Amino acid sequence: MSTPRQPRETRAGLEPLAVLPVFVPLQGKRAVLAGSNGGAPWKVRLLAAAGAIVDVYAAEPSEELLAVPGDIAAGSVTLHRRNWTPADLSGAAFAVGAMEDEDDCIAFVAAARAAGAIVNAVDRPHLCDVKFGAIVNRSPLVVGISTEGAAPVFGQTVRARIEAMLPRGFARWVAAARDWRDGVSERFHGFAERRGFWERFTDRAFAEPDRVPTKSDLSELLGETEATPKGGAVTLVGAGPGDAELLTLKALRALRNADVILYDDLVAREILDYARREARTMLVGKTGHGPSCRQDDINALMVSLAKSGKQVVRLKSGDPLVFGRAGEELEACRLAGVPCSVVPGVTAAQGAAASLGVSLTHRDAARRLQYVTGHDRRGALPEDLNWGALADPSVTTVVYMPKRTLGTLLERAIAEGLAPATPALVVFNATRPDQATVTGTAADLAERIEAAGLEGPAILMVGEALGRREVGAIVDTMQDRLAV
Repeated sequence: MSTPRQPRETRAGLEPLAVLPVFVPLQGKRAVLAGSNGGAPWKVRLLAAAGAIVDVYAAEPSEELLAVPGDIAAGSVTLHRRNWTPADLSGAAFAVGAMEDEDDCIAFVAAARAAGAIVNAVDRPHLCDVKFGAIVNRSPLVVGISTEGAAPVFGQTVRARIEAMLPRGFARWVAAARDWRDGVSERFHGFAERRGFWERFTDRAFAEPDRVPTKSDLSELLGETEATPKGGAVTLVGAGPGDAELLTLKALRALRNADVILYDDLVAREILDYARREARTMLVGKTGHGPSCRQDDINALMVSLAKSGKQVVRLKSGDPLVFGRAGEELEACRLAGVPCSVVPGVTAAQGAAASLGVSLTHRDAARRLQYVTGHDRRGALPEDLNWGALADPSVTTVVYMPKRTLGTLLERAIAEGLAPATPALVVFNATRPDQATVTGTAADLAERIEAAGLEGPAILMVGEALGRREVGAIVDTMQDRLAV
């Protein structure tokens, strides 16, 4: 009997940050650049592009710097062909030191800070309040990329990849969002309704990025949002066996819309990063033969949150409908009158088979596939298993949660007619970086698993179709496969 525990709130999202990504509005504000080293012209162009009124102080400006005032996208640039003075920094919101001499730059930085300006020093990160990164410009959509100076070329490559992914037409959609935002806020006072509108807006922008959004788009989106049923609801979401990239698009949307996420221990923490940052995350862990929250407590929490108007995601490892107690949670919602839906996920059998490169069905070896649980409510081997089906040579059997009963199950299956030489394997931590596989036969697999001493969620597979997989070692890890 596992030890009961209570649901507890957790914090998802941010890992440690090397820098804080912020965006500085400079439209109509004064900026100062002093010096004329190689980075000066680009910095002046950036400041002006952000709408700043830029004063440049350089006694001996380079030819490229001299050409900048006539080649700017916005703002204004005035070039002063002399050295800077502390008085030049009065009223500056942003200051850039572009001197060759370190002492000159230190003096400029001190004066700029004394004047209350944000300071950047070209090629001197130790003197900077802020640093410039690579930029993807779909203004008013702007993406900034920083490697904290560790790998500028890598940052530029990331920028190029993101630019290729973001159509230039997004600039028109973001501009429309800026124009429509106040009206949408006046129309919809509730956060959930406003978020619903902007989700639909985003879907439309991604579907037709290269056309100009019109007033008819606004009218249709407003109408669709008003027609959406109001109130809380529950969505059971399959998180897959571990690899976050196996999430479906529908699962991602559910996570982005959730007010509260109730998740199990086996859900990979990277998956929680896809939730919006305001969402509450609560661990309602259920672990095999370990401390677990009572199912009744989870049901009650889920229902009460939905009844209070929250959009609740019940995030489950694998697929909710495959040994995930989805039936009990769906029934609890129905009895309470709470709307409930299911987003399927990649179940552990599919994820494990894909990562191993083995087909669970094969027209020459397996014409049927069956999923079986390895234990009953008491944690023991179920007494009502169909042993004839388990012994069928034309079937692939996948046993979920098999660790405690694996030896007994295989021994009984052999006694009921399963050929001892039938290929069998157990996959630990399927699809995760620490995935490991123990291979053998129905007769010797239990002994090999005990010798391997592996930990983590496991899944057992038995059947002739598995014999089509070439295995050169008793224990096969994901790292081994990636190294091939």
